[in-house]
Amino acid sequence: MNARLDQMWFTTLSECNEVQRRRLAGIKALEIGRGGTTRVCTLTGMSHHTVLKGIREVQDKKRKSTTRLRKEGGGRKKIIEKRPDIIAKIKKILDETTAGDPMSLLKWSCKSTNAIAKICKEISPDTIGRIIKSEGYTLQANKKSREGKQHPDRNAQFEYINTIAERFVKQGAPVISVDTKKKELVGDFKNQGRSWHQKGKATIVRVHDFEIPELGKVNPYGIYDLKRNEGWVNLGIDHDTAEFAVESIRQWWIHLGRKIYKTQTRLLVTADCGGSNSARARLWKRELQTLANETGLTITIAHYPPGTSKWNKIEHRLFSFISMNWKEKPLYNHATIINLIAATTTKKGLKVYARLDKKKYLKGIKVSDEEMARINIKPNEFHGEWNYTIKPN
Repeated sequence: MNARLDQMWFTTLSECNEVQRRRLAGIKALEIGRGGTTRVCTLTGMSHHTVLKGIREVQDKKRKSTTRLRKEGGGRKKIIEKRPDIIAKIKKILDETTAGDPMSLLKWSCKSTNAIAKICKEISPDTIGRIIKSEGYTLQANKKSREGKQHPDRNAQFEYINTIAERFVKQGAPVISVDTKKKELVGDFKNQGRSWHQKGKATIVRVHDFEIPELGKVNPYGIYDLKRNEGWVNLGIDHDTAEFAVESIRQWWIHLGRKIYKTQTRLLVTADCGGSNSARARLWKRELQTLANETGLTITIAHYPPGTSKWNKIEHRLFSFISMNWKEKPLYNHATIINLIAATTTKKGLKVYARLDKKKYLKGIKVSDEEMARINIKPNEFHGEWNYTIKPN
């Protein structure tokens, strides 16, 4: 063959798919004539069978044009066709490590595809993954949904809180939801989330989350005004106690509440059953009595049932947006935290105010029976341990 034509032919051949290559080789073999098949095989590395097949296809005048590269049914057989027992074997392995609701169609396994591939020889992890999916298995992470045993009056308490809150709002009285957000480390620590940066210029933070003694931690205690969609955060730097919780409500009333609700003499507080505002805490009730005496407010408390803290309005109307606002941002110091909290807003017009509380709060304060007897408290007929009113003495 002419060297230049050979080069052009090889270039064309390299751009072809397998059918085109085979037929082009067949054409070249016919063009060469005697010994052409052997010559083409030597030049291209193709087998005699392939070149001869190309010659037959070129000479077949009845051949129909098609986009298929191979005949139907061609190619390597699937593993489940060669080894019908493989599905049963994989299912047996999965059954030993399977979890799931027996009434559900979805199941999951703690065995990885690589681990199963080591047991089932000659099968790739990808193939095992396809078989597992076809059997109704899915990849799943842990899901937090189990709340433990529910109190029989759980729903009734929710309905009570909703009813009394609507009544207070209708009468123009303040309704606040209170809780402590999780403690936060102060300093150049990693904060969850991601934000946009120029490539290679991510914020550099500490590798380990060890508390910096001179900076410590902060306790953000939040008060959320349900009617006004307004938040107040008292940023404590000491212990999260009942005294601190009531002081946070006091500061909200001093800075916001009394200016907005000038003519009101009642306040409804919805809170969790545990924590610093626990329904069982004597100090919580004693401090509320002190607050009622100072402000002249009749304070009604409605606690959420045990194990239902995530339903507290403040969790998803205030704290969640604060977390989103400071995502990825290190909480370098108290001023940074105050600014990030106060800058939190939403499309629905949420406003948030914050202050730093430098007071010290002692742990383990005991309230005597005599002090409890002086508290002007009236338990509600419906679950008085959750619902009660404290009036000024």
